[in-house]
Amino acid sequence: MKKGDFFIGIYILAAIVFLIVPMNNTILDFLLALNISVAMIVLFNALFSQEVLNMSTFPMILLFTTVFRISLNVSSTRLILTTGDPGEIVRQFGQFVGAGNIVVGVIVFIILILVQFMVINKGSDRVAEVTARFTLDAMPGKQMAIDADLNTGAITDEQAKQRREKIQDESAFFGSMDGATKYVKGDAVAGLIITLVNIIGGVVMGMTRDGLAAGDAFQEYALLTIGDGLVSQIPSLMISLATGILVTKVSKEADIGDILVKQLFSIPKVLYMVGGSMIFLGIATPLPFLVFTVYGTVFIIVGSTIAKKVNVQQIEEEATAEETNAEEIRRPESAVSLLQVDAIELEFGYGIIPLADANQGGDLLDRVVLIRRQIAVELGCIVPTIRLRDNIQLNPNQYVIKIKGISVSEGEILFDHYMAMNPGYVEEEITGIPTFEPSFHLPAIWITEGQRERAESFGYTVVDPPSIIATHLTEIIRQHLDELLTRQDVQNLINNIQEANQTLISELVPKLLNVGEIQKVLQNLLREGISIRDLVTIFETLADYAATTRDTDVLTEYVRQSLKRAISSKYFPANETTSVVTLDPKIEQEIMGTVKQTEQGVYLAMDPARTQNIMKSVQSEVGKLEELGKNPIIITSPIVRMYFKKLSKDYFHDLIVISYNEIESDVELQSVGMVTA
Repeated sequence: MKKGDFFIGIYILAAIVFLIVPMNNTILDFLLALNISVAMIVLFNALFSQEVLNMSTFPMILLFTTVFRISLNVSSTRLILTTGDPGEIVRQFGQFVGAGNIVVGVIVFIILILVQFMVINKGSDRVAEVTARFTLDAMPGKQMAIDADLNTGAITDEQAKQRREKIQDESAFFGSMDGATKYVKGDAVAGLIITLVNIIGGVVMGMTRDGLAAGDAFQEYALLTIGDGLVSQIPSLMISLATGILVTKVSKEADIGDILVKQLFSIPKVLYMVGGSMIFLGIATPLPFLVFTVYGTVFIIVGSTIAKKVNVQQIEEEATAEETNAEEIRRPESAVSLLQVDAIELEFGYGIIPLADANQGGDLLDRVVLIRRQIAVELGCIVPTIRLRDNIQLNPNQYVIKIKGISVSEGEILFDHYMAMNPGYVEEEITGIPTFEPSFHLPAIWITEGQRERAESFGYTVVDPPSIIATHLTEIIRQHLDELLTRQDVQNLINNIQEANQTLISELVPKLLNVGEIQKVLQNLLREGISIRDLVTIFETLADYAATTRDTDVLTEYVRQSLKRAISSKYFPANETTSVVTLDPKIEQEIMGTVKQTEQGVYLAMDPARTQNIMKSVQSEVGKLEELGKNPIIITSPIVRMYFKKLSKDYFHDLIVISYNEIESDVELQSVGMVTA
């Protein structure tokens, strides 16, 4: 058995034995002194513990000390009634604390009972009840906060486990304290009842056994009873005070002494006002001049001393901050943070801040989240984090979109206005400020809130400023998504399907293609707006053809042919004839004749003048499709498609080039022209 277990067992067993077995008054003196010592230990531990859980056994301590104190009270009562000599401690408490006067002793005892019962116990009981309720109500929120920190990687599994255990311990502690405070309250009531019984029993025993007169018996036994009550109630008062301190403890960072001194004596002007008030009361009223002026002077001196310390501390903090900043600048690695470049940035002037501030009702941040989800579903690629920041160097209503730190597009909006665009068939005109839609550079008009309903009734497409910015940002991301796709992103995509496709991944990577080569194929697809969401089909195709060629452009063409169902559904609506432009077979042969293969890749060695003539013909034929409101689609043979796309990409950014092998057999096409030169 451990020593601690042995002493606890003796302590509890003694309390039970003392209720039954009479004891010597000398032993009682030692035990009463022990009771006072234990009460002091509990009080100062509660006072200086930094957290309530440092006294997690306090409810049990309350029970043990209460039982022990009541057992001593019963033993002293037995000695008073049987021998009239309960020991030196009880007698001295009655004579010294009560000044040898029974009236004074009774009054002091009653005051102690009232203070303990009406003030400390009642307040502690209420605080414990409220604290227990709020602690239990806050448990789900604390648990969710721990789970959120764990999911974001802010804490480890071990730290999360420790925090959960702490929350459970706190809830159990305050729940126990809510009931344990009833011990203290009951102890005070029991002490009062025992005292009344002692006085009545003592007077009866003095008159019947000792033959004393009623007044003498009351004087003798009442004095001993008051001493017995005081020697019990003073430790009880300390335990009650410890209970109140523990349930009202809020700080977890420092000792209570440091906190109290800092909070009460940290503001010099408070001490100046108190000192001045005390001196004024000493001079202008009949109150003792010396006492009040001395206190007032002391408070003013202390306030002056604290003010000097505060000034010195502020200077030291400023100097430390400057030194820290200088040290940061001098550190060799301080410039490393400047090298980091955000993949996507949206900078805006101060006039657009309300659109991005959720506290002001702005939903731009929510729209950015939706953009990332939309592109992930549409193109199968995770968009990097989009950084939003205000820039006072921009015009108030201006915004700039940056890709890898470089501005690629910008726009300007009018706050509290709407952009109205004519879809092409509206004849009615509305007044407003002419402008251009930033995403597609279509003519538009800024209109006010009052004109919105009228414009919509005419058939105009009306868009609010957040939607304008979100649409513009979405289009820019689509255009540059290929360069935003990194090797790490590709590796993450591979890892995402690896578990369900172990055989495919083990055969393809890195035996046939490395991550960089797969990245180039995926970038080629994204560059032309082809979704890479069906990675299994893409990787299956690469595994089929990578054994014969590692040319990423050729592999891209094979992949496109495997994705012909997706390509057809994207550009050729079902049950509808699609107008397209074809490429003259003679030009196809001419293009193939200029293809040059080198170690660095394939390039076209076509005469620039000849290229210009072909592009003029493309422009003419594509114009026919645009007049019909159709997508500019050119159909070529499979072997020519990628070379013609390379030839035309510098002239026509939005030109769609599709080979015959990328079209489903049930698609209906109508040629409205042919590119010739």
